[in-house]
Amino acid sequence: MAAPLTWRRLMYSVYTPALFGVFTRISDRFVRTQDRRRGSSLLLLAPLLAEADPTLASSRPPGSTGAARLHSRFHWIADHVPAFRVPGGRIHILHSPDEFYQAMKARIKTAKRRVVLASLYLGTGPLEQDLVNCMEEALKRSQEDTAADLKVSVLLDYTRGSRGKNNSRVMLLPLLQRFPEQMRVCLYHTPDLRGLLRLLVPERFNETIGVQHIKAYLFDDSLIISGANLSDSYFTNRQDRYVLLEDCREVADFFAELVRAVGDVSLQLGPDDTVHMKEGMVHPYKGNRLEFSASARQQIMEVMNTARTQQHMLDLECSQDSDLELECGEEPSDTWVFPLVQMKPLGIRLDEEVTQRLLREAGGDTVYLTSGYFNLTRTYMKLVLGTAAGYRILMASPEVNGFFGAKGVAGAIPEAYVHLAHQFYRKVCDLGQQGRVHLHEYHRSDWTFHAKGLWYYLEGKHHPCLTLIGSPNFGYRSVHRDLEAQIAILTENEELQAHLQKEQELLYQRSTEVSSSTFKQPNRYVKLWVKMVTPLIKNFF
Repeated sequence: MAAPLTWRRLMYSVYTPALFGVFTRISDRFVRTQDRRRGSSLLLLAPLLAEADPTLASSRPPGSTGAARLHSRFHWIADHVPAFRVPGGRIHILHSPDEFYQAMKARIKTAKRRVVLASLYLGTGPLEQDLVNCMEEALKRSQEDTAADLKVSVLLDYTRGSRGKNNSRVMLLPLLQRFPEQMRVCLYHTPDLRGLLRLLVPERFNETIGVQHIKAYLFDDSLIISGANLSDSYFTNRQDRYVLLEDCREVADFFAELVRAVGDVSLQLGPDDTVHMKEGMVHPYKGNRLEFSASARQQIMEVMNTARTQQHMLDLECSQDSDLELECGEEPSDTWVFPLVQMKPLGIRLDEEVTQRLLREAGGDTVYLTSGYFNLTRTYMKLVLGTAAGYRILMASPEVNGFFGAKGVAGAIPEAYVHLAHQFYRKVCDLGQQGRVHLHEYHRSDWTFHAKGLWYYLEGKHHPCLTLIGSPNFGYRSVHRDLEAQIAILTENEELQAHLQKEQELLYQRSTEVSSSTFKQPNRYVKLWVKMVTPLIKNFF
């Protein structure tokens, strides 16, 4: 073990972002070459492993006449992913970190059948311990109630959840030890962190290779979709977005199955803090890279395709049988929920495909888009700059960037985002698009900004009819490296549209519009070395 330790010390001493980018590319090429040699026979099966996407559009859009017109405008989304019809009155927009935290605690305490938590990590402070205590209380009550059968499942990222001595695993071990039959903790490990790369890249920096980034919190038949992690700042002063779907069993079932499928191909945490794979599963970094990805993709796409087929058949039944349609519509099902999943390391690109088409077909509509880490992919950037839609893009000012004030190399990351924003703004100006594409910076003293997603306004409308909300940031990492999930909510419900409008206004009212003078301010100064390094490392954050 002496040699690996020596190499780690060497990496710590000479590590720079630029070197990391070069080393990663070399290592990725080496790993791909090795996998080709070991897994060449699997390549012959590629056509069989490729996912077929049959069109599942129904003969007539379901719902009321107005909703049908709106649905017909976006019916193509159901060609890619499941389409769940729900009453708009069951969807609630949460606005603050505390509201998010209190909603989770209250629902964990009253859960009867299941609690499913998917996050990047679980923090280790008092607020996080209170959350764990709520789970313990619910599990204990379930054991005392013979009619209850509560199961708790937690999905986290392996590298982030294992960082440091006091980490997410330590927080959850007491529950695993006390409730081994009711508690499950899964730690997803990216297949791209393997071999020399895994041996040499230091802790924390290894998280840049790829992580489990889905944020879904499920309590019986209700769930919260968000971009927020389970950590104290996300419960207090880190602004994000949160949507609560109350008593939406089919949507909850889908996300429970999605988390189960990802959990099945993840490392399983034991009561003694060891990890192991489920029997018959390919190991993410010891096994063959292609075999792991193909196996994981099959498991996850089975969940997607099964749900899509079931929802399509239900819509057909509701549209063809008037009595059943009445039953289906006891409450006005004026809203559709489309789950969008992006897992490029596993060959799944559903969120990317839907988002690209949504932006491509925006036409004369208006899009309010927000990202805590503004780093658009080339494709998204071309779509924003090359279409006729109006854009209002909200991003973090340097002071509310999550890396502001960080030690070491991470402390320069806000400068890198300033540099990327300036480059984008210059492109807008060079193309004469300032009247159509506007940049805004979020400001809030002693807070950080982590909100992401978009609000879509049809031309001439004052309220959004569609929103994207979840974990993706529209950047390279979200598209190519991490596991992501969000939902598209399409609604004709006027009250829900008004709530979405209020959410958008509350975020944007704390912003200022960017102009050429913005980048001349002293706090927008970007060091030369940051400008030089940013092109090499921007694909890692």
